[in-house]
Amino acid sequence: MYGVGRNEELVGRAIRDRRDQVVLATKFGNMRAPDGAFLGINGKPDYVRQACEASLKRLNVEVIDLYYQHRVDPETPMEDTVGAMADLVREGKVRYLGLSEAGPQTIRQAHAVHPITALQAEYSLWSREPEDGILTTVRELGIGFVPYSPLGRGFLTGQIKSIDDLDPADYRRNSPRFQGENFQKNLDLVREIESMAQEKGCAPAQLALAWVMAQGDDIVPIPGTKRRRYLEQNVQALDVRLTPEDLERIDRIIPPGAAAGTRYPAQNMAALGR
Repeated sequence: MYGVGRNEELVGRAIRDRRDQVVLATKFGNMRAPDGAFLGINGKPDYVRQACEASLKRLNVEVIDLYYQHRVDPETPMEDTVGAMADLVREGKVRYLGLSEAGPQTIRQAHAVHPITALQAEYSLWSREPEDGILTTVRELGIGFVPYSPLGRGFLTGQIKSIDDLDPADYRRNSPRFQGENFQKNLDLVREIESMAQEKGCAPAQLALAWVMAQGDDIVPIPGTKRRRYLEQNVQALDVRLTPEDLERIDRIIPPGAAAGTRYPAQNMAALGR
């Protein structure tokens, strides 16, 4: 999906001489046309195999360590999708299986077919929906939790002060949380985080990441960045220690549901938690 496959080619080049030093994860399920247009979600067994073979070729590797279903296909039984994924494990093309944005019941259905190693879902100070059932489910089943957008799509870094800080083509302009009155309300929340981060002697992004990691040793966030200095800053979040008092204060500043607006536009929200 990312870069219509181009990102996999770039990753393959980057790890060519260090394959044994990385854990390699990729996804299937969200289909894209050559021009990037979204074509729908596909979890049919034949597509699972086709997508995996294409990823292996673009990555130029023999095996994918962690293979995610990007979104649940409502038209295909989960048992069929995971069954096809399990075949790839048996054939040595994939080592471990993951799901993304699946609901508790679907996670259980999938795990009953083949052990699920990781569940990916959006989770951050302003997206705490996984606390309502998903975290309990994955912990009961021994599944690791991988939060994406742990920095609230960059909003929690404090670097975005105005919608004009985003490129005209930036996809975040379509997010309800970045629009109209929602933007200002969410900016007010971030200012509270900035104030606390200053007291702690760290960057707002580091405070936000430290909060996610403080939610459990089974949580491995995947913050994205395009710049090395922010990558290094994110890693340094490991050194930020939050006391129980700090965590209570953060809960008062941004309690569950405090963010204004939904994570995605309505049509995209419909694909979450299936």
